[in-house]
Amino acid sequence: MSVTMIAVLVILGAYLLGSIPWGFLIGKMYDIDIRTVGSKNIGATNVTRTVGKTAGKVCFFLDFLKGALPVLAIQMIKDVPDWAVLVTMMAAILGHIFPVFLKFKGGKGVSTAAGAIMALVPYPLLVSFAVWVVVFLVSRYVSLASITAAVVLPIVAWGFSYCNIDGFFGSSKIAKSPVTLCFLAVVAVLAVVRHMGNIRRLLNGTEGRFGKNSGTETK
Repeated sequence: MSVTMIAVLVILGAYLLGSIPWGFLIGKMYDIDIRTVGSKNIGATNVTRTVGKTAGKVCFFLDFLKGALPVLAIQMIKDVPDWAVLVTMMAAILGHIFPVFLKFKGGKGVSTAAGAIMALVPYPLLVSFAVWVVVFLVSRYVSLASITAAVVLPIVAWGFSYCNIDGFFGSSKIAKSPVTLCFLAVVAVLAVVRHMGNIRRLLNGTEGRFGKNSGTETK
């Protein structure tokens, strides 16, 4: 089997793995349809608010792995083209946002995107996560933290590329590629677009802070 064919199969697998609606399945374990409570989002934040903290952490971890595992797998294929790695990342993210198992109505893709990006450019992702933590602790807005971290990510990635710092998994060539940096910018734009409702609520002061009753979640 050719490298291209193997890559296509991994990409398809990435989308199907990304489509597994862990938040929905975890909710069902507690006899809760996560799509009908809270923000009606299948992400980890809504699971945390409507099911519990432990369930929310499990959901985040599983959604994170949906992004990380396919990207790690595609990089293990010898002579795999760079485009296949990036398409695999996007396939996993789009699987979460548009899951085939839930009639293409999914979450916002933050956790899955974080996993996919961590598997390719971990240092920028860690810096972006640190920004997320700071913004969240100061504001208590999950949405604002996610939006800020997404915007910061491609900027930080450009900085690491400029400083010639390698990634954890030996993928320095593709990690430093201008195409990868543009891809991260696209992911950032996608994250902002998926949070437009949150942005409007932030601007008019109706966005709910984490820990208070609200129907505005992310991830």
